[in-house]
Amino acid sequence: MSPLHLSGTVLPDGEPRDLWIQDGKLSFEPVPGAETLSAGGFVVPGLVDAHCHPGLGPHGGLSVADAADQAATDRDAGTLLIRDCGLPLDVRPLQSRADLPTIIRCGRHLALPKRYIPGFAIELDDPALLPEAVAEQARDGDGWVKLVGDWIDRGQGDLAPLWPDDVLTEAIRIAHDLGARVTAHVFGEAALPGLIGAGIDCLEHGTALSSDQLTELARRDVALVPTLINIENFPGIADKAGKYPTYAAHMRALHAGVADMVSSAVEAGVRVFAGTDAGGMVEHGRIADEVEALHRAGMSRTQALASASWEAREWLGHPGIEHGAPADLIVYADDPRADLAALHHPTHIVLGGTVFH
Repeated sequence: MSPLHLSGTVLPDGEPRDLWIQDGKLSFEPVPGAETLSAGGFVVPGLVDAHCHPGLGPHGGLSVADAADQAATDRDAGTLLIRDCGLPLDVRPLQSRADLPTIIRCGRHLALPKRYIPGFAIELDDPALLPEAVAEQARDGDGWVKLVGDWIDRGQGDLAPLWPDDVLTEAIRIAHDLGARVTAHVFGEAALPGLIGAGIDCLEHGTALSSDQLTELARRDVALVPTLINIENFPGIADKAGKYPTYAAHMRALHAGVADMVSSAVEAGVRVFAGTDAGGMVEHGRIADEVEALHRAGMSRTQALASASWEAREWLGHPGIEHGAPADLIVYADDPRADLAALHHPTHIVLGGTVFH
C-alpha cells in the first residue's frame, strides 16, 4: 500500500494540518514519496454508530454475508466504528475483514420469554438466571453486555420491567467484575429506577427519562444513546397495537416527548451518543440522519457531530486522528460544524489506510 498525504482542517481541533498515512497508520511526520490524496476540506475522525445491528433483520438474525453487506453500507456512509448493541449471530468473521468497520460486539440480547422481539434474544426461563447469563456474555463479548430492560407485558397491556432490582444489581456487579460495561434497552418509566440504581453504564432509547433522572445520569456518568430515527417509528407501532390501547397511547406520548428529553439530557450534562438502531426497522447507512436528528433535538451542530465521531471514539476506547492511530477518517469539502448536510457528501472515506471513496 503506497503512502498517502492529505491536508485540511482537522477536527476536533479545527486547525489546518498535514497528515500522512503509511502501513494503515496516521503520521504527523512527513512520509517520503507519499501521494497526495486530498488538499483542503475538513478531516473528521471516522464516524461511530453506537447502536447498530449488522446481521439483524426485522425477523431475527441474517447470514454473515448479509451482515457484511450491511456493514459495508454503513462504511460507505462514513461509519467506521460500530458498537453492535446485540446480535443473534456471531459476527467475529467480520472483525477480521479490513474492508469493514471495526465492530465492538455486545453479544446476545438478554430477555425473558415473550418479552422481546422473537428471534432476537436469549430468553431466560427465570429472572434469577440473569447474573449467570450476564457473566457468560461478558466473557464472550468485547466489553459490553446488552439487557432488555422493558418491553410490553401483554398481561398488563403496557410497557413493564423484566428484572427485579436485586437481580439487576447482582448482574451488573458481575459484569463490572469481569471488566464489561452493561447497557439496556428501555422505553418506559417503570424500569428506569431499577436500571439506574443497579449501576447501569448506558441506556438505549431512554425515552421516558425525567429531569431528576437525567441529573442522576450525569452524576453517575451514565451514557445515553437515544436512537432518534428509530423513535420515529413509535406512532406506527402504536397504530398496530389496537389490542393494547394503554400501550399505544404510551408509545405516542414517548414519541412526542423525546426531543425535549434529549434537550434536557444535554443541558444536564449527560453524555449523549449517536446510534441509528439499524438492522430492525431502520436501514443501515443512516448515521448522518441521526446526527441531524440530535441537532434538531437540542444539540449544537458540533456536539451532534462529536457524538458520532471523536467523543464517541473516546467513550468506546478507540483513537481519533492521532499520530500512530489507525488511519480511519473522512474528508468533507464543506465544514460539517456549519452544515451537517455535509455528512451526506464525503469526499473521501479512509478505513485502515485504504481509500473506499
